[in-house]
Amino acid sequence: MALNAQYDAIGKGFVQQYYTLFDDPAQRPNLANMYNVETSFMTFEGVQLQGAVKIMEKLNGLSFQKIGRLITSVDSQPMYDGGVLINVLGRLQCDDDPPHPYIQTFVLKPLGESFFVQHDIFRLGIHDVA
Repeated sequence: MALNAQYDAIGKGFVQQYYTLFDDPAQRPNLANMYNVETSFMTFEGVQLQGAVKIMEKLNGLSFQKIGRLITSVDSQPMYDGGVLINVLGRLQCDDDPPHPYIQTFVLKPLGESFFVQHDIFRLGIHDVA
């Protein structure tokens, strides 16, 4: 497989679609369609998860109801297997909490004429100092 020349548009389109679903609690369960049942991985604030079921248990178990999101940048790179590496930098505010910077990285893998999320890493930019 060759590099996907549409990687930038794919990355930006994916991010828009993903966060539209994620940010609406009623739509969030539909994110399950973006993950593979067995081979998708997520690291959410240092917690490692594998498979769509475990990932969705985590996402559906998040307690906030209201999300304010500002995306600062979406950087994408093509991968030699036709996939796309996506890095998102932004600011997130949940319910009445103060806003926090965050970074989220996705690896999309080709599946027929579409893609699935093989890797997803999310981390808030909170620096706890002991």
